[in-house]
Amino acid sequence: MRTSSPIVRDLPVLLVAVVWGSSFLAVKQVAEPDTVIAMLVVRFGLVLPVLGLVARRALRGLGPREWLGGGLLGLILGGIFLLETYGAVHTSATNAGLVISLTMIFTPLAESAVARTRLPRAFLAAAALSLLGVALLTGDGGLRAPSGGDLLVLGAAVVRTVHVLTMARMKAVRGADSLALTWVQLAAATVVFALASPFAGPSPWSVAASWGPAQWAWLLHLTVFCTLFAFFVQMWAVRATSPSRVSLLLGTEPLWAAVFGITVAGDRFGVLALGGVVLILAGTEWGRRAITPAPAPAPGQQPAPEQEPAAEAGQLPQPA
Repeated sequence: MRTSSPIVRDLPVLLVAVVWGSSFLAVKQVAEPDTVIAMLVVRFGLVLPVLGLVARRALRGLGPREWLGGGLLGLILGGIFLLETYGAVHTSATNAGLVISLTMIFTPLAESAVARTRLPRAFLAAAALSLLGVALLTGDGGLRAPSGGDLLVLGAAVVRTVHVLTMARMKAVRGADSLALTWVQLAAATVVFALASPFAGPSPWSVAASWGPAQWAWLLHLTVFCTLFAFFVQMWAVRATSPSRVSLLLGTEPLWAAVFGITVAGDRFGVLALGGVVLILAGTEWGRRAITPAPAPAPGQQPAPEQEPAAEAGQLPQPA
């Protein structure tokens, strides 16, 4: 049943965009370059039992092919988390949040190339605007080369695109319960982190023991709000409102990343780099609107043709 009040429908989804925007700042408060993998093990070690308890019945309904397909998707997801988290600790929170938003541009471009379809000219113009913005932002107005952290987050945006397209086209997971598929993917990624942790800095246990109250508060923010809350709101929202509306609201994430980076983390930019921030926000929003299906028509109107979402089942909380 759809909730009658638009505010009730939209506010939780907007809150997800806000907490996702804060996630890059949270990562920088918890992880250091040599504790990234340990932090990921602890973070998802807390998420998996809760999610698994809720998904236990759906997990029993998965077949061998769905487990294998979810595991393969989880390996890709693990790569996203590693690239994005390592990138976030090596660049500013604002840069990380804005660069990763290029996924919204890369995914339709890649899908169009694979399907051999043409995108609207408005979208192509928006993509060019976003890429120019990234060049200005990461190059500080062209005065320096992008940092290693910027390039890692850019790589994460590319791998995110691969993940979305693979999920959309993998026959083994079509029709799989989204909650169960999410658990399998996160579990596979966590196994990778756990296996890598002995070779990548301090153990998860020693890192967790070294955290003070502030670090634990930020980690719980990542765990409870950026992962569990975000996922369950998405599951509710696609039933209570339209996927297009959810996409538009969640698309404000880079705006919130910039807000948190500038106001809380104290990120500062030159004039050209600040112009890059504006171009990225404008370009990603313009591009998303250029390909987002029109809202449902009023009674008596003819419905506009609607484009099927690339990968609705198994949609995951944004890695950060």
